[in-house]
Order: sequence, then C-alpha cells, then structure tokens
Amino acid sequence: MIGLTILGVIVILLAVFLISVYNKLVQLRQRVQNSWAQVDVQLKRRYDLIPNLVGAVKGYAQHEKSTLESVTQARNMAMNAKNIQEQMQAENMLTGALRSLFAVAEAYPELKANANFMQLQAELTDTESKIAFARQFYNDTVQKFNTMLELFPTNLVAGLLGFAMVDYFNLQGEPNARQAVKVEF
Repeated sequence: MIGLTILGVIVILLAVFLISVYNKLVQLRQRVQNSWAQVDVQLKRRYDLIPNLVGAVKGYAQHEKSTLESVTQARNMAMNAKNIQEQMQAENMLTGALRSLFAVAEAYPELKANANFMQLQAELTDTESKIAFARQFYNDTVQKFNTMLELFPTNLVAGLLGFAMVDYFNLQGEPNARQAVKVEF
C-alpha cells in the first residue's frame, strides 16, 4: 500500500514536471514566433518605403542606374524569401544596397535638399531603427528558447516532444555587411 502511494506520488510529480516544461517551451516558442512577426511588420514597412525613395532619387541621379537596380533587386529578394535563413541573407543584401543608395544621395546637394527625399530618408532611418530593435528582441527571445532547449532536464522533454533550435537573425553569410560602403565617382 505504501509502495503504491509512493509510486502514485512519483507519477503525479513527473506528470506535473512534464506539463510544466511543455507549457514553458510552448510559451517560449510562441514568443519567438511573435518576435519574428514584429520583425516582419517592420520589414514590410521598409519594403513600402523603398520604391518611393528610389523614385525620388531617380530624378536626380539618373546615371546611378546600377545602384537603383540593386536596391530594387534586393527588395524583391527580401520580399520573396521563403524562410528565416533566406530572409536574413536578403535583408543583409538590402541593408547594403540602401547604404549605397544613401551614399550616392550624398553626392547630390539638390537631392539632399528635396523635402520629399528628406522625409522618406527620415522615415526609412526610423524604420531601420525599429528593425534593429525588433531583430534584437527576436534574437533575445531565440536565445531564451534555445537555452531552455539545452538545459537539463528540459532537453530530454524537448527532444521527446520535437522542439528544435531556432536560428538567430545575424550577419553570417554576408561578408561585406560589417564594412563601410565605398562609393566612387
């Protein structure tokens, strides 16, 4: 009788532990998905601003066709990314293309004085700050989730229930992402 009671208590404690770990993992997975959705919202805003910015620059810098085309191409790649890994690579390319576009704009004083361009540039700069914050929040959330997956004994439960590590949003795969943009005329 005492043995059955002890066994019953152990089974109940194990069930409570498994439920607790499972619920925590689900919460963290939902936070990761939510934080990625926040990154996605800011990226969509960025995509909406870019055609207007390119249009404003076109009128002043017609011979900078390759820069304008690279921005447009990078935007299209980013919008068509199918997973987080592709999204990271495309976003890194787009960031570099936008840096080049702003560097080109520096060479045209009349463009820099254009109110429409200045407003678009300010909105895009604000959006870039929001994207950076959203990426940081996403990476912080991924770090918490991935750490939970690796901690003992949670790793045993996570492995049994099919939880998998999530990729960070980073600059890997983009060797020039950390270098300053060089523009030559």
